[in-house]
Amino acid sequence: MAQNGSGGFGQLDGSRYLPISEHGVIGDLRTAALVATDGTIDWYCCPRFDAPSVFASILDADRGGCFELCADVPARTRQFYFPDTNVLITRFFAADGVAEIQDFMPVVDESREADRHRLIRRVLCVRGVIPFRARIAPRFGYGAEEHTVHLEGQRAVFRSPSLSLALTSTAPLERAGVDVWSHVKLLEGESHVFALDRIGDGVPARPCPRAEAQEQAEATVRFWRHWLAGSRYHGRWREMVNRSALLLKLLTYAPTGAIIAAPTTSLPERIGGERNWDYRYVWVRDAAFCVYALLRLGFTSEAEAFMGFLGERGIMSGTGAGGPLQIMYGIDGRSELPEYELPHLEGHLGSAPVRVGNAATGQLQLDIYGALIDAVYLYDKWGQPISSAGWDAVGAVADWLCDHWDQPDEGIWETRGGRRDFVYSRLMCWVALERAIRIANRRGLPADLPRWRQSRDAIYRQIMSRGWSEERGAFVQGLDDKVLDASLLMMPMAKFISPTDPKWLATLDVLTSDLVSDSLVYRYDPESSPDGLRGSEGTFSICSFWYVEALARAGRLEEARLAFEKMLTYANHVGLFAEEIGRTGEQLGNFPQAFTHLSLISAAFNLDRALG
Repeated sequence: MAQNGSGGFGQLDGSRYLPISEHGVIGDLRTAALVATDGTIDWYCCPRFDAPSVFASILDADRGGCFELCADVPARTRQFYFPDTNVLITRFFAADGVAEIQDFMPVVDESREADRHRLIRRVLCVRGVIPFRARIAPRFGYGAEEHTVHLEGQRAVFRSPSLSLALTSTAPLERAGVDVWSHVKLLEGESHVFALDRIGDGVPARPCPRAEAQEQAEATVRFWRHWLAGSRYHGRWREMVNRSALLLKLLTYAPTGAIIAAPTTSLPERIGGERNWDYRYVWVRDAAFCVYALLRLGFTSEAEAFMGFLGERGIMSGTGAGGPLQIMYGIDGRSELPEYELPHLEGHLGSAPVRVGNAATGQLQLDIYGALIDAVYLYDKWGQPISSAGWDAVGAVADWLCDHWDQPDEGIWETRGGRRDFVYSRLMCWVALERAIRIANRRGLPADLPRWRQSRDAIYRQIMSRGWSEERGAFVQGLDDKVLDASLLMMPMAKFISPTDPKWLATLDVLTSDLVSDSLVYRYDPESSPDGLRGSEGTFSICSFWYVEALARAGRLEEARLAFEKMLTYANHVGLFAEEIGRTGEQLGNFPQAFTHLSLISAAFNLDRALG
C-alpha cells in the first residue's frame, strides 16, 4: 500500500478514496487531469474541460474509471512539481529502489496536434530496482458509455460511441476485459513511457518512443518557464504566488480565452452532503477576478484573450431577462448549461448527488457587473485602451444598472433560498458605475455621466444607511439586516470605504469575532441566513485571503502576516487549494479552485507592498 504525499499511510482505514488534497493537476490549456499521490489519474475529461469524464474514480471508485501507475511493492510516495512548471513528479521509495513518474500534457499550438490532447506518463527508476504495474481502465461518458478495446502489440485502442483513445507504450500490454494492464521491472536508469491520445477526426494513433517523450517533456518545461518568466512579482511569497499563477494559466481555455472556475465537478463542500456543484465553466465574477490577479503580475495576454472571449461572443451585449450578462457561460461562450444528476455515480466518499451542468445560470447576481467592469477598467489602465465596441458595451451595462441596481438577487454565494437585498450586490453595482465613470473621464468617452453619478451616489447612501446595523456595529449581509457576511471584506478593496474608516474598523472587528476561526473565515452563518440547502460547510478560502488583505490595508500588518502564513499551511503538498477548508484542515469542494488562488495572489501582492 503506497503511502500518501502528506506522510501518513493512505487508505489503511479501508477507504477507497484518497482525500481531495492528495492530488496534483496537469493540463494543456484545453483540459486537465488530477493525479493522486499514489500515482493514479482519477479525474480526466477529454477533449476539453467540460467534456464527459474518461477517468472519474475520484467520484466513484468502482464505476468512474482510472489510470493506475504505481510501484508493485510497498512504497512511500512524495509528489512535487518540476520547479516553475505544471509538470508533476510522483516519487516512489521502496525497499530495493527509488522510481518516479513524470506526468504532463504537452502544450501545442492550434495545429491538428492540439486535438490529440496527449497525456504522457514517464516512469523512471533512479536507484536500485523496482517493479511497476499499470492499469488503464477508461469509463467513457461519466462511466455510462460502454466501450471496446483492441490490443495490438504495444498499442491499445479504446472506442466508445463518443470518443476514441489510443494508448501506446514502450512496455508490454495485456488485456483484461475492457481494461489494459502492464507489469514491468525497472532497473536503475531504465524507463518506460505510457502515452494516451485522443484519436479520430483526422488525428491518427502514433507511438511515443522514449526519445520523443523526453523531447516533449523538455518542451513542456520550457513552455511553462517561459510563460512564468513574465511575472513581475518578486516578493516574499514568490513560490506560492508562482504556483497560483501557473494554476490560473492552466485553467484558461486557449481556443477561446475563457477561464474556468475549477477543472472538476461535484467534489463536496461537506463530505456526505449535497453541496456538490459543477465548476467547469466561466463564472463572470471568477474570471474577472482572475484577470485582475494576472494583470497585477504583468500577464496582459490572458486578460486580452478573455476580453476577446467577451467581445467576440457578444457576452456583454446580451438581452436576457436578467440583464446584459448571465452569471456564467460555457468555455465556448454558450449560455445554456442545463443541470442534471448522475445517479449511477456514488460521489466522492458517498457525497451525492454528482451533478453536471449548473442551474445557477438562471440566477440574478448583480455583483458580476462590478467585477467585470472593474476588470475592464484595469485592462484599459494596464493593458490596451478600450475599443469603441467595448465602450458601447460598458455604456449599455451602466445604463441598465441605473434602472436595475435596486432589486433583490441571489447574491455572490448563489444561495438557493430566494432573492434578497444583498449589500455586496449593491457594493459591486457601485463599483460598476464608479469604474465606468473613471474610464469615461480618463478617455474622454461619451457617457450619460449625470445619470451614472446620481445612481452611484444613491447606492452609496443606501449602503451607508441601510447596510449598516447599529445593533451589530457593522455592515451586514442584507439591507436592514443583522447577519454578517464575509463578502463585505471587499468594501475597502473596492475603494468604497477607507480601510481605516471607523465604521469599517468596527466591521472588521465584528467579522473577526463572529466569522474567523484561527486564520480561516466562514462566508456566513447558514442557520442565521438560510441558503436553501441542507448541512453546513467549511471555511471559504477566498474570504480568508480577503481577510488578510483587509487587515493589511487597515495597518494591522503583524496580524495580516500571521494570518497569511497560517493560511499557507492549509495548502496541499504541492501548494494547491480547493474551495474550502474543513474543521480539521481538510480540503473541501472543487479542486483546485481559481477563486482561492487569485485571492492568494492579491493578498501576497498587497501585503508585500504594505510591509515594504
